[in-house]
Amino acid sequence: MREGSSLEEFEALFVEYYPRIVGILRRIVGDHGRAEDLASEVFLKLPLMQDSDFNAGGWLYRTATNLGIDALRATARRNSFEQAAARDTNHNKIAESGFDQMVRSERAQRVRAVLAGMKPVQAQLLLLRASGHSYKEVSAALEMEPGSVGTLLVRGEAAFEQRYRELFGLEEDV
Repeated sequence: MREGSSLEEFEALFVEYYPRIVGILRRIVGDHGRAEDLASEVFLKLPLMQDSDFNAGGWLYRTATNLGIDALRATARRNSFEQAAARDTNHNKIAESGFDQMVRSERAQRVRAVLAGMKPVQAQLLLLRASGHSYKEVSAALEMEPGSVGTLLVRGEAAFEQRYRELFGLEEDV
């Protein structure tokens, strides 16, 4: 829209182009509902200040096409991740026998028992780090200096391993 343009000009553009934009997007993404959502995004991105030679129709078509292609790529990536996760889940279900489940369950109980006997800060530190938190996130959660997380983590791991060996003997992968 040009500076000083009114809501009426936007509405006129919307009424004129919205059905066409939805049609283009429906052909790209293959879903009418998704096409309408993307068409709304296209109009939300319409620049507020346009010079007199601004080709609103061309801009709308180009933006719609780009959003449609981006949506297709995002769907393809999501489908790929979902299929990989399903394959991993199915593989794990098939590969794990009753014995394997029992061993995993027993090991989890042992780990819980060792953690319960440790200093609370060490146990929390090990659990947060094992959950995938960064040193920065761990330091914020436990209200400690970020530079001390590594040292405390090494100490916590050593204490865990020592306590595990005391309680359950030598095991190859603790």
